[in-house]
Amino acid sequence: MSSATPHRLHLALPLAGALRLGRPSDIWFKPALSAVAAIAPPNLTLLALGRLDLAMYTMAGSLCALYGHNRPYAARARALAWVVLGMVGGLAVALLTAALTTNAVVLVTVGAVLAAVQKTVCDATRVGPPGNVVLTFISSASLFAPQPLGQIPGHLGLALAAGAWAWLVGMAPGLFRPHGPERRATAQALNAAAVYAGTRGTADGHTRARAATAAAIHAAWQSLLATGARPDATRRALEQLLVRAEVALAAPADTDPVRLRAWARELRGTGRIPRVGRPRASADELLGVAVERARSPWHRRTPFAPIAARTALGCALAGYAALALGVGRPYWALVTAASLYQANVTLTWNRGVQRVVGNLVGVLAFAALAPLAHLHPAALVLCCVALNFGAEALIGRNYWLGSVCVTPMALLITEFARTQDPAELITDRVVDTLVGALVGFVAAVAVTNRRAGDRLDHALTAAERARESAARLLAEPHPGPHALDSARRGLAAALVDLRATADAAAGEWWRRALPEERVVLVEQAGHRTLAATVRRQGLVPRDPSRDQDPGRTTEDMRP
Repeated sequence: MSSATPHRLHLALPLAGALRLGRPSDIWFKPALSAVAAIAPPNLTLLALGRLDLAMYTMAGSLCALYGHNRPYAARARALAWVVLGMVGGLAVALLTAALTTNAVVLVTVGAVLAAVQKTVCDATRVGPPGNVVLTFISSASLFAPQPLGQIPGHLGLALAAGAWAWLVGMAPGLFRPHGPERRATAQALNAAAVYAGTRGTADGHTRARAATAAAIHAAWQSLLATGARPDATRRALEQLLVRAEVALAAPADTDPVRLRAWARELRGTGRIPRVGRPRASADELLGVAVERARSPWHRRTPFAPIAARTALGCALAGYAALALGVGRPYWALVTAASLYQANVTLTWNRGVQRVVGNLVGVLAFAALAPLAHLHPAALVLCCVALNFGAEALIGRNYWLGSVCVTPMALLITEFARTQDPAELITDRVVDTLVGALVGFVAAVAVTNRRAGDRLDHALTAAERARESAARLLAEPHPGPHALDSARRGLAAALVDLRATADAAAGEWWRRALPEERVVLVEQAGHRTLAATVRRQGLVPRDPSRDQDPGRTTEDMRP
């Protein structure tokens, strides 16, 4: 469809579902315990030294422990190191700016630019939760903490030391379960495949289950290949299990979901990984690793520019509005706006609803906790540690639930330097939350993503080409096994990218009509070709009637 097609209004902002609680993450306790282990020792040390006023700087480094829990440990080591450097770099810019000027407008402007950079980098590198929000919170708060230039190196040193401790905390579980992240990713793929196999490929909800399975399998391959290391025996066994999940994706009617779930359960803990064997003769034919490593479709087509513009504009306007209203802490409005921006306007609206509800309930929690925290500095530290644990334990169920703990924690952090009036803090936080959410969402609506349809066209073309490439190989009498593996990997990745791009485009409010029927047909044809490649490679029994035209779907054969 031509990009000249007129743009139309597609504004749907549902409330139902935004506050619905989901299932907790399988590893909800890991980031929660890591937060406690990373935050408590530095803060208790400062408490013993009578220097809790420095806790904001150690908190900057300690909060880096929240990142990377889904990554294999070799990849996690690199990711955490970059997060620490990014955190300290943002803190350095903020402290230097605060030391050079007290002009609030300049400070808000710098904070907005920092927020946009942090958002873009976190999205581009797919660093994962908690994303840019923690980085923006620290840098924005530091902008409004003026200090002499001579004190900045010492404060950065504290942040770097706490960041090094956070790195050790994040890497410590690898001593006891070195393949834990890969095992969890593989188990999630197997469970998703079991759900799809249970539909037999035709029952209600099979399309959604198929897309979820494809995404889980793709994520698991990325996890296994993230380190770039030569596969060891454990990883090779996990790869073989992932091939079984691919079989379920390609041929659900020929797969036993009970067996898939049993394999997923066996991956828990540190027990022996089930050996399922490889249906083909040579284990060296596994993966098509070169294609998988080279392919990164999300990075190519993610619309970074509109989200970066929304973040910069929304954060700046939110900060300016807070200043105009006379609020003493405009950075709270800035951080609220920065926390909203998701892949499209609809998801941004949902996050705005969650943020407002969570913060309003959170200030009530702060009102209840403040008298306890004011009893003694040790009580203040322990309350912050407990709230940090609660935030990480609950945020996986819904963002608003985690915000109920994040909000009082952020308010208590401001009291490390000195005790403040709870009523004033509550009033400022409520006003800043409402201003930041409202102005931030208006900026998201104002900065339209007009190229969402073009990106979908590109994703459709890529998926069609990948399917055609696989179909040509299937038509050959004796295609190379490595070629079929690579074609299957490429087609699977293209289909995952197509679904993600279509979902992102569908959530934009000002766009041209999307080729929804074409998306459905391309997905159906692509998954049928995947099934044909699986059968051709001997992973499941071949069905000549299905392989006759690998691009023809079941729906195409209906009268």
